[in-house]
Amino acid sequence: MVAGELVQEHLRHDAGAPDDIGSIPVCKTSELNGSAERYADLPDGAAHHHHRLSGLDTRALEQEIPPDEREAMLPKGGGGGGEIEEEKKRLETKLYWRRFAVLAVFSLYSLVNAFQWIQYSIITNIFTHYYGVASNKVDWLSIVYMVAYVPLIFPATWLLDKRGLRLTVLLGAGLNCLGAWLKCASVRPDLFGVTMVAQVVCSVAQVFILGLPSRIASVWFGPREVSTACATAVLGNQLGTAIGFLLPPVLVPNTADDLDLMGNNISIMFYGTAVVSTVLFILTVIVIKDRPELPPSQAQAVLPDCPPEDYSYRQSIINLFRNKAFLLLLVSYGIMTGSFYSVSTLLNQMITACYENQELNAGRIGLTLVVAGMVGSIICGLWLDHTKTYKMTTLIVYILSFLGMVVFTFTLDLNNIHLVFFTAGVLGFFMTGYLPLGFEFGVEITYPESEGTSSGLLNAFAQIFGIIFTLIQGKLTTDHRPLAGNLFLCAWIFLGILLTALIKSELKRHNVNMGGDSNHLQALPTECPVESPSEKTTNGVKLEPSFSFSHETSL
Repeated sequence: MVAGELVQEHLRHDAGAPDDIGSIPVCKTSELNGSAERYADLPDGAAHHHHRLSGLDTRALEQEIPPDEREAMLPKGGGGGGEIEEEKKRLETKLYWRRFAVLAVFSLYSLVNAFQWIQYSIITNIFTHYYGVASNKVDWLSIVYMVAYVPLIFPATWLLDKRGLRLTVLLGAGLNCLGAWLKCASVRPDLFGVTMVAQVVCSVAQVFILGLPSRIASVWFGPREVSTACATAVLGNQLGTAIGFLLPPVLVPNTADDLDLMGNNISIMFYGTAVVSTVLFILTVIVIKDRPELPPSQAQAVLPDCPPEDYSYRQSIINLFRNKAFLLLLVSYGIMTGSFYSVSTLLNQMITACYENQELNAGRIGLTLVVAGMVGSIICGLWLDHTKTYKMTTLIVYILSFLGMVVFTFTLDLNNIHLVFFTAGVLGFFMTGYLPLGFEFGVEITYPESEGTSSGLLNAFAQIFGIIFTLIQGKLTTDHRPLAGNLFLCAWIFLGILLTALIKSELKRHNVNMGGDSNHLQALPTECPVESPSEKTTNGVKLEPSFSFSHETSL
């Protein structure tokens, strides 16, 4: 978890601290007593001289005793050896095949949750007609995901730190399933309030989903695959958004003259989602565990299995907000991801404003945007695992996302729907591909703080910016044209580029893993009776001054 003692090289010769059990002087008590009796009758000077000789003889005897025999002379057969063996076991790492099942189940139920987020917005005109409400009320079925996340992320990440991964995942899958079944009871024109309550339940489930990709990747996957695993976990959510763009226009066509048929089609979509959610909840109960028996990496091996007694979730939050690099990442990540949320929510309105009767193509354009982003996520994850160039990759992807947004903005109303497909794909490749980059970059610059806490704060800022951007861009799109709303996003994304360029990159987790591979790391005891004033402590995690964090590696 978050707390634990970080590692260092044992450079303690000047302090006189022994490195291993073999350096503890041991001598036979009987021989010492015999020496004392033998020299008791001698004069003081002679006795002093013989005591010096006795000390030399004792040290010589100590050097001649083999280590194993010397350890056997210790009380209780040398209990320190057990500590060494325990320490070695603690630093032992192993990868389990179960990690792929954990990743698959999480990605699938994250997929369903993302599908339920976007299934209303992509056919806004149909739901406004069926429920007899204004389009801005249907927009709130999407915005509620963002509103619910901000206040609930703090208790959710506290629960993740205190109670572990399994309970958090079960809550996410269970609430997702409950919300899906509640939607089945809302298929009637006068029950818009019920469908809103169901969507609120699903939005609460999202709180226990969005911050988990980096935690699952860190706890279950090795250092050479952690970024790819995080990207894959994020990909599940993106795939759900893609399916949410594709299926609702197909399952619920615009039958404005037949309200009963429209209700029947909506019911089929809701019941299908509920059945899939139930199956995935059962799989979650069977597959998900808090962590493997042995850690997958040195960065996980040096952390304890549970928070120490002095761990403080509040202090962890304070530490993160004191990290200047992380604060810059919070704002820049919030701008980029909030822009993606806004574009996804308002895509149907933008397309139908420029191209009449193109609801089906609006869904396909959304699908193109997200599928391209999924490819971008995987490529970025593989690239990070290979190069560890977090800041450079993040900055380049940010710049290309800005260029993609500018191109999309000025080609949207050229009366060429095929060109919109292409520009949306380019925009999605970089904008959606940025999402796992932000997670992994945040974990690197905040290690050893909790991955769930850093990811949760990143998502909280993304939701805040998503709410603001969606409301403002929606107003600009309705009162003016989509061009005005998209230009508004372009200006903010450009600001995000400047903030990203200011981030100071320190690859803390990467350095721990590299040190472990070089046999320079050793787990320190969780409880230390005395701490030197020169040691830097971070919420139960001690950073020794002899361990330095290098900046981002170069190609």
